[in-house]
Amino acid sequence: MTDAALVRRAVSAVTDPELRRPLGELDMIRDVRVDDGVAVVGIALTIVGCPAADRIERDVRDAAASVAGIDSVTVEVGVMSPSERAALVERLRGPRTMPFGPDSLTRVIAVTSGKGGVGKSTLTANLAVALARRGLAVGLIDADVHGFSIPGLLGLTDADGRPPQPTRIDDLMLPPVAHGVKTISIGMFLPPDAPAAVAWRGPMLHRTVQQFLTDVHFGDLDVLLIDMPPGTGDVAISVGQLLPHAEVLVVTTPQAAASDVAVRSGLVARQTGQRVLGVVENMAAFTLPDGTLVDLFGSGGGAQVAAALSTETDAVPLLGSVPLSPALRHGGDVGEPVVIAEPADAAASAIDAVAASLMTQRRSLAGRSLPVRPN
Repeated sequence: MTDAALVRRAVSAVTDPELRRPLGELDMIRDVRVDDGVAVVGIALTIVGCPAADRIERDVRDAAASVAGIDSVTVEVGVMSPSERAALVERLRGPRTMPFGPDSLTRVIAVTSGKGGVGKSTLTANLAVALARRGLAVGLIDADVHGFSIPGLLGLTDADGRPPQPTRIDDLMLPPVAHGVKTISIGMFLPPDAPAAVAWRGPMLHRTVQQFLTDVHFGDLDVLLIDMPPGTGDVAISVGQLLPHAEVLVVTTPQAAASDVAVRSGLVARQTGQRVLGVVENMAAFTLPDGTLVDLFGSGGGAQVAAALSTETDAVPLLGSVPLSPALRHGGDVGEPVVIAEPADAAASAIDAVAASLMTQRRSLAGRSLPVRPN
């Protein structure tokens, strides 16, 4: 094999940090020349001003320099033509069908609650990170359009509290990544000088959820979590229509005022064909240093919701009870999920146990086509 071929092989294996695929697979490698130990490598970035340009150039230079006999490397950086970029988008997007449809191998879990203020988003963000820390490829959609909070909970904000805008390749969006979780939220699309508020009605909400599912390139995921808005409104109906095969995780607090309403969100999800996979009780009793148990919001709400949603043929389990925790609250305020910042905290342990429980539950592959073709 020639020196140029060796260099091409090395730089083709470099991974694009946003697309998470090798440059060779993305057709981003151009001419590769080697003359008397000097390698010249041409690459084509996807867009002008690619935010990962410096890293890609550095990684390509390091990969070429690692080849025996190469003394110096020059990287010539260009940009894909519109036709090349369009071809890449089509290849990444694949067939124009719902990417997380019934035949997808990605497990879709919608996290819902009957009312606001039960810590659903905080739980979703930490659960996503806990699953990613267990080695799963995780995506997270912040579908709580009116009350989006996921970017802040994951630390995806600047000094002014603004989340980053996704990189766009034509009409395909690449979700920012935090703590190993690919994340998208409507807050990433608001103009910097606009108030952080969205006043939309049904059709716009439906279109937004649909675009998050079809126009965001999450790549291959093991799990896609959807942080749902509280209640049983437009977004819940849209997700039920677009993803009738999704599973639903119901979040409540021990308080009767929350648990009674939480049952409704599970029942509506079941009416659209979705399966209620379990209940998580948040803000449960916590233990003081002297051993005193404080049940600020009462007790038993999670078990009551699970019992109310269970049927003769489908028992809904209480997957976990997450105690009130200053560390959990503080982590949400500063964008450092408690499962990372303080994994020994009681709330972090409870959330990680829920993640472990979800990993042991497997969807049946019966009746679904698999992306396997005989040779």
